[in-house]
Amino acid sequence: MSKLNGKVAVITGGSSGIGLASAKLFVEEGAHVYITGRRQAELDKAVAAIGRNVTAVQGDAASLEDLDRLYRLVRETHGRVDVVFANAGLVEHQTIDTVTPEHFDKTFDLNVRGVLFTVQKALPLMSRGGSIILTASIVAVKGLPAHGVYGATKAAVRSFARTWTTELKDRGIRVNSLSPGATDTPIIDGQFTSKEQAEAAKASFASATPMGRIGRPQELAAAALFLASDDSSFITGIDLQVDGGLVQV
Repeated sequence: MSKLNGKVAVITGGSSGIGLASAKLFVEEGAHVYITGRRQAELDKAVAAIGRNVTAVQGDAASLEDLDRLYRLVRETHGRVDVVFANAGLVEHQTIDTVTPEHFDKTFDLNVRGVLFTVQKALPLMSRGGSIILTASIVAVKGLPAHGVYGATKAAVRSFARTWTTELKDRGIRVNSLSPGATDTPIIDGQFTSKEQAEAAKASFASATPMGRIGRPQELAAAALFLASDDSSFITGIDLQVDGGLVQV
């Protein structure tokens, strides 16, 4: 029996990286998946890669209008949501002396505001037994230079998981956060101006990780599947750190 047979899942930021790997795996396990992203061309590529049982909705997870359009389509076509994976996020390098209001607002708008309203607007479509997964980060507990605002947003996401666990327990909806360590996704490449810089950063993270390498998107997707499925039926409120031991020892 497939782990998500007949389930309906929404994955924001589903056109690349962890979101795309999770969408592929969720479909393989029997779900119909709605993915969102800001770039239509990337969404089209993702749909082609997934191949079936996927609906792409172009939009920004920080936009309430775009979220309303997403869930209106879900309501009209499937009538419910079983799994919400609030995964969309961004990271920009800024140390405390260079942080601008624009950087702060941009990061909090997507990483915090977007997560909150992605979940809030899904709730009318969610029934008992649903699962909510929030993408946090090990940076929420590890002080990496130039990640101050980003780390603060992910600490907020971790806090959301705790609070919403208590607020939604009577509805039987589980809420957990998933914290990747360094993972080989476009989000790392996008932080640097050259491929050489990105590769050097990956090598640095790998050397600091007890397992001696950075993570693969498929490994994070497997963790997301665990949290989405009945395999984690007695798990709620946790932060699942999938980091090769980076902040564990």
